[in-house]
Amino acid sequence: MSSSRLTVLFVDLALIVALARLAGAIARRFGQPAVIGEIVAGILLGPTVLGGGLSQYVFPLEIRSELSAFADLGLALFMFKLGTESDWVAGRPTRRTAVGIATAAMVFPFAAGTGLGLWWSPGGPPAQGVAHVLFMGVALSVTAFPVLARIVEDRGLARVPLGRLAVASAALCDVLAWAMLGVVMVLCGRDTPWRLLWFVPYLLVLTAVARPVLRTLARSGRTSLDLSLTCAGVLASAAATEWMGLHFIVGAFVLGVVRTHALRGLDHEPGGPDGEREKAPGARADADLRRGFGSLDSRVLMPVFFVVAGWQVDLSELDPAQLVDLVILLVAAGGSKFLAVAGAARLSGLTPRDSAALAALMNTRGLTELIVLTTGRELGLLDDVGYTLLVTMAVLTTLSTGPILRRLLKDGPPTTPGPANAPSPQHPSDIAPDRTGTGA
Repeated sequence: MSSSRLTVLFVDLALIVALARLAGAIARRFGQPAVIGEIVAGILLGPTVLGGGLSQYVFPLEIRSELSAFADLGLALFMFKLGTESDWVAGRPTRRTAVGIATAAMVFPFAAGTGLGLWWSPGGPPAQGVAHVLFMGVALSVTAFPVLARIVEDRGLARVPLGRLAVASAALCDVLAWAMLGVVMVLCGRDTPWRLLWFVPYLLVLTAVARPVLRTLARSGRTSLDLSLTCAGVLASAAATEWMGLHFIVGAFVLGVVRTHALRGLDHEPGGPDGEREKAPGARADADLRRGFGSLDSRVLMPVFFVVAGWQVDLSELDPAQLVDLVILLVAAGGSKFLAVAGAARLSGLTPRDSAALAALMNTRGLTELIVLTTGRELGLLDDVGYTLLVTMAVLTTLSTGPILRRLLKDGPPTTPGPANAPSPQHPSDIAPDRTGTGA
């Protein structure tokens, strides 16, 4: 890389980091999660405001490949950390209320999305194929667990039944969404179907080899070694699933799940009694890893991802007919999820106010939706206009969460007991500020 090209790269990185920080602070000022400000900043740095010519001047085509590489690295680290969030969802008994609400929150929007996908593609003519239809279902049914967890904390709901139920349900939705997206990736094939046969041996290697290694590293207390080898493992796992014809986010996410299962039980070993979880080896290793990954990923790499994603969003090119498409998406995605969650919550015994608040929380899409849509675009399931419309839908539905909650909870967080079977996080890190390191 030439000196002049390297200079432009560093200047662009500095610009992205500074603007992402500013946009996140502005979003918080208006009661929105910081990640929404960062996503909007990414869109504004694209052709929507700057125009195609100025956008290419600020971010020249010759360095966009380097910025895209930074974005992919940040996304891989983020997906690994998201996988580590699956501990109490995947490994501990989930109560019936959370399962019922998560099921409703996925099934009804998924049905609405697949119904639309059978005859309609946002922004253009219908796309053919089962993969497109299923992808539309996934795109409309996503709930952003990291953003929702941050909103719950900011609103003072983390220690009340409604907040705990929302986080449990959203986490289950995340697991279901990634599983369905994996099915879509398999159907797309990516021209390497025979390589998918390696997925089962890959899982066996993670279970038989990586899991005990990760457990030993966590037990050793050698933070720098744990961080280095885990980072190497994330990159290797991401490379493996990318080679198989899946997306690299699958490998990063799966390794996060494996690491979480590897750490299970360490907190009950000598030196980590139940009453002193913060001193236990598993919790300590988890906290050290979050700190090690968090700053670089949230302050530098993920803002680059938002800008790279924003290059494909051009709101200035939408015509009136496509604005009608946007309204259809908002009604199908937001309406189906809100009604489904509110109905399931009422059947579970929540009050009308709490049911509506839970439905508003579950309509949070944000970062998770952006990752899903970026993946769909890379798979050829979305064109530029469809991508723009769906990203706009994700931002608007997430922006609506704050005002709805303020109106519903203006008298303060719910104080009435929730359902008797409402799930409860098992330790303080289950709902913690900025727990994924994204500023979400």
